[in-house]
Amino acid sequence: MERSSIQHRPTDNFAYSIDAVTLHIRLRTKKQDISYVGLLFGDPNILDEGHWQYEQAPMYLSGSDGHYDYWHIYVKPPYRRIRYGFKLQSGEEELIYTEKGFFDEAPDDTGCYFAIPYLHRNEVFSAPEWVKETIWYQIFPERFANGNPDNDPEGAKPWGSEEPKVDNFFGGDFEGILQHLDYLEDLGINGIYFTPIFHAHSNHKYDTIDYMEIDPQFGTKEDLKTLVEECHKRNIRVMLDAVFNHSGYYFPPFQDLLEKGEDSEYKDWFHPHGFPLKGGERPNYETFGFFESMPKLNTANPDVKKYLLETAAYWIKEFDIDGWRLDVANEVDSPFWREFRNTVKNIKPDLYILGEIWHDSMPWLRGDQFDAVMNYPFTNNVFRLIASQKINSRQFIEEMTAVYHSYPTNVFDVTFNLLGSHDTPRIFTDCGEDVNRAKLIHAVLLTFKGSPCIYYGDEIGLTGDQDPGCRKCMVWEEDKQNRELYNEIKELIALRKEEGLLANEGHFEFLEKIDNTNIVAYRKFNEARSVVILLNPTDRSQSYTLPFDVKEDSMIDIRTKEIVKEDHSELGGYQYRILAFDH
Repeated sequence: MERSSIQHRPTDNFAYSIDAVTLHIRLRTKKQDISYVGLLFGDPNILDEGHWQYEQAPMYLSGSDGHYDYWHIYVKPPYRRIRYGFKLQSGEEELIYTEKGFFDEAPDDTGCYFAIPYLHRNEVFSAPEWVKETIWYQIFPERFANGNPDNDPEGAKPWGSEEPKVDNFFGGDFEGILQHLDYLEDLGINGIYFTPIFHAHSNHKYDTIDYMEIDPQFGTKEDLKTLVEECHKRNIRVMLDAVFNHSGYYFPPFQDLLEKGEDSEYKDWFHPHGFPLKGGERPNYETFGFFESMPKLNTANPDVKKYLLETAAYWIKEFDIDGWRLDVANEVDSPFWREFRNTVKNIKPDLYILGEIWHDSMPWLRGDQFDAVMNYPFTNNVFRLIASQKINSRQFIEEMTAVYHSYPTNVFDVTFNLLGSHDTPRIFTDCGEDVNRAKLIHAVLLTFKGSPCIYYGDEIGLTGDQDPGCRKCMVWEEDKQNRELYNEIKELIALRKEEGLLANEGHFEFLEKIDNTNIVAYRKFNEARSVVILLNPTDRSQSYTLPFDVKEDSMIDIRTKEIVKEDHSELGGYQYRILAFDH
């Protein structure tokens, strides 16, 4: 038994409340090293003649990555207090694992064990319930639709007349979005994420000039109010993009600092390293990356904090938005985000707070900062499985198992899953413009755990390389759209809405393989029902046999609505199947 691989802590993704009375406990062990794990648990105050009274319950294997096995159990401490340890068996060897280390026998001293002192209702991670059922659609406003040429920026090009560049404009605006809300509703979209809409210099608007004003090329505040109201009439939620890590070069406080140097009243709003300020490849002031046009804000400064928190509150109070996506969220201090959460949740408790973080995000997901992060590990692994085809199904399952066990399950339920964005090449381009691979990759997106997001135009096969190529004008002529892909994605969205388990009800697990195949299989289930998703990420036909028995004539293919009589499935190249059955 390899002790160094055994890991548990009574917090974060290893031990957490899923409701006021239920605790989810996990343990990590070396892969294929442990044959049995039991949880020893009890109330620390229940003794019999000085001996602690505990129960033992078996834990279950919830998944395996490339190095480790993960075990889990749900328990309901009757008095909401719990001390616990683990009984481990490997062959004839048996150990007890506790907070104080390893023992040959279970110690009587409760102080040796892991502790959850009390399950507090107000410490349960609680993200907005509506997010679990949301199908997001990311809109880059400058490139979605030009509905009002009168507000086009100077030098705007005719719609789609040339390839996107870092500095060209095509006149996308709020009116254009309004004119196409029926399109989004018909597709099945019920959440829109807008990249920045505030007054800025660039076409991407991540270089804010005025956080309290709409960029005039998009329209007016009244236009935004109308847009939000029309979205809400269609049960479409609206999330805006907050760029609080840095401002734009032409942000008035930064211009004041450029002009007055050390004498500027805004000196402490930024992070200057000397005067006069100098840009170039390595500015002498802190920036996003090394972009001289994006000076980093000092969010620990009381005046900056007040300004930004008032900004966040204003757009909720005045425009009734439903979410904030937080740009470069990992480079802003956590005390700021805690105040941000308190501010916005006091105004609208079910507002969705989404952070842009590309790495392990557990520190931001403890219930005091964000509701979710953008799930780039999901993006990366699905891309490598289907688009670049650099990993096989086993590697994908192992990688995603590690990601899934990195967070509490109730956190993963609302994580923001995406295939592409304004920062990445178009997924249809990455799939070699192969419509079957594009269908398959969207099937993963729309059946996996989490809240899925489609980048505008991906549903019609829009192409493009890395930024700025991925920011083409939306194509509205149907004869120029890939309608085959569109119809498939529309069907998948409808299926996700019809079948609760395809959204985020119940539990999740990858399925073991009986056959030596390159199939990805996972199950979403509750006590009464299961939905199984089978994916063939290769160009050759493969088969898969379900690793459990199903009641006769109880399983259906939820796409065709036909009864499936066999537990054996044949899948052609880049094909998928969604099966459902009652227990």
